[in-house]
Amino acid sequence: MTSDREEFPQESRSVTSDREEILQAVSTAVLAVTRHLSVREVLQVIVRSAQRLLDARYAALGVPDEDGSFAEFVAEGLTGRQWDAIGPLPRQHGMLGAMLRDGAPVRLPDLRDDPRFEWWPKAHPVMKDFLGVPIRDGDEVLGIIFLANKRIPGGFTAADEELLTLFAAHAAIALTNARLYERGRELAMLEERNRMARELHDAVTQKLFSLRLTAQAAATMLEKAPDRAAAELERVQRLAGEALAELRAVIVELRPAELDRHGLAETLRKHVRLLDRLHPARVVFDCDEPPPLDPAAEVALLRVAQEALHNALRHSGASEVAVRLCHAGGKLSLSVSDDGAGFEQGGSRGLGLVSMRERAESVGGMMTVDSAPGRGTTVRVEVGV
Repeated sequence: MTSDREEFPQESRSVTSDREEILQAVSTAVLAVTRHLSVREVLQVIVRSAQRLLDARYAALGVPDEDGSFAEFVAEGLTGRQWDAIGPLPRQHGMLGAMLRDGAPVRLPDLRDDPRFEWWPKAHPVMKDFLGVPIRDGDEVLGIIFLANKRIPGGFTAADEELLTLFAAHAAIALTNARLYERGRELAMLEERNRMARELHDAVTQKLFSLRLTAQAAATMLEKAPDRAAAELERVQRLAGEALAELRAVIVELRPAELDRHGLAETLRKHVRLLDRLHPARVVFDCDEPPPLDPAAEVALLRVAQEALHNALRHSGASEVAVRLCHAGGKLSLSVSDDGAGFEQGGSRGLGLVSMRERAESVGGMMTVDSAPGRGTTVRVEVGV
């Protein structure tokens, strides 16, 4: 009897300890999610946290759209090369479609044996044990989070399903908050763009009107009063420069909408994928998960990357261009490298490199260019985070 009484408290302490560890793991994962404010960042952290929480080889989260596909789909466990080989995002068919319709968790020892499973693309990794849970806001299914191939033998358990369901409930709150935050930012951005449009209209339109009148006056004076015509043409040149400066100031202030919706890494990824389809050269993107960055620095890095990619694809004759975004030592580094013709450094290379360097320096960053004839070119920018 004494031994029985001694065993029960020990067992109770063990159960309590396990539960505390689980709740601590969920709490840590939820806090990681709520620190991020963009929807894309929240989705990525939800997937990564769930993968670590339940020790799964693969994890993914899909947010459905109204056209039978997914507005967002993020995954962990796949390389960029695998993603490219798999092809387009999945549509709402098979198990994913069934989960969207039913809105209920699904736990399977082998996904392929379930009648709701249909097919995978050829390059898709083989997934066996499966656990999927809807992320819900009331009756609305915000998305589906699913895990596959648990690293510990035996597959996913009922306790795993309960844990992922608990985590999904908290993730729904973080995702809803991120959506509200983004909508607020979009409204504020729209108001700011309207204000800037009014300023652009007032400032630049007046200068262009003066420019036109001055040019007309100069044209009438060319034969009878060439000295006065020359003075008017100098004024034309000055007004044109002022109008150009006004336009550049407005353009610099305009933050690309893609950055607000997707963040720097995903905006670059999508831009690279588009260029890879449009050009014969292979264009690839690789990145570490970047930390939160000052909005002005994000714009500067995006513009530098776009300019460097334009140069590489239009002028270098490269067969491959690589864009890399990495974070180390308190700095975020962007590099654009090509295997093209390269050039002799030290001479004038036009306004492209000057403009990129000015953008980098305007946000406290530094740009370097490494190039030589026949060795390709690498443009690298580092900014503090």
